[in-house]
Amino acid sequence: MKLLVLTSGGDAPGMNMVLYLLYKEFGKNLYACRAGFKGLINNDILPISEFKPQKYARCAGSCIKCSRCPEFKEEKWFKIALENAKKFDVVIVMGGNGSYKGCQDLHRNGVRTIFIPSTIDNDVTVSDYSIGFHTAVNACQEMIENIMPTMEAFDRCCVFETMGRNSEKIAKCTATSQLCDYLIASKDDIDYPKIAEIVKNNHQLGHSSCIVMKEKLMKQSTFISSLQKLVPEVEIRGTVIGYVQRGSKPTIIELEYAKFFAKLIIKVLCTKDYSAAIVYKNGKFDILYQKDEEIISCNREKLEKKIKKQNID
Repeated sequence: MKLLVLTSGGDAPGMNMVLYLLYKEFGKNLYACRAGFKGLINNDILPISEFKPQKYARCAGSCIKCSRCPEFKEEKWFKIALENAKKFDVVIVMGGNGSYKGCQDLHRNGVRTIFIPSTIDNDVTVSDYSIGFHTAVNACQEMIENIMPTMEAFDRCCVFETMGRNSEKIAKCTATSQLCDYLIASKDDIDYPKIAEIVKNNHQLGHSSCIVMKEKLMKQSTFISSLQKLVPEVEIRGTVIGYVQRGSKPTIIELEYAKFFAKLIIKVLCTKDYSAAIVYKNGKFDILYQKDEEIISCNREKLEKKIKKQNID
């Protein structure tokens, strides 16, 4: 069986562990696209051993590279990618919603695919969890824990901007775990008088204030400037947590998720000939098999029993 794997869209901590375990299982039969769907269009495909996945197993990023590829949606370039994909028995795709749609497009055109949700935003519609999310939230928590003591020393307020694109999940989980003073997860949450009152009260009590804001709502500097006018007595600082959310070393929990996803990929490849999506739903892993346009969920109880028999380190 000749296999191809690619990581599409943004990188996510934990991707490299999946790549390593697939390499460990399938060896010379596994190939990799450099830079996702862009590599599929350019036929930039090499044996995965060329990317040394064993060296990067516990590192963030993607050793086979990532890219955004809007060209994949265009008929001209999709046809080229499709011809390259058909040289393989199975194409394994790791990425977010856009990558999942790309998987479905390949499947509808005769390519057997396996999809693994992999994005720090955790916004893949078919899965409750995607690889990278736990590490991203953990990175935000550590950033706040390391900065807030200084804010407390000066009774300052700090606004932390998290990633998430159109999803508020990183911001919400970070705010909950850190017991922040105010969460701005949507534009509706931008209530300057209410936020100013919280900051002012904390300052009068001799305390700092922690505000968590999701990205892409408004410029952080604009928000801080507007808030500062309402509480001139308080110094307000801003921190964009940024790429540390994607570049942090995967947490132990993240690596366990990645190992489980890899086990299920191997199970699908060894037992079925359908396209599939490996997902995490309602607290359990599941396999959504896709035959033609029909999506079939496997029996989760039987699945868990079979997985326990596998030993992947």
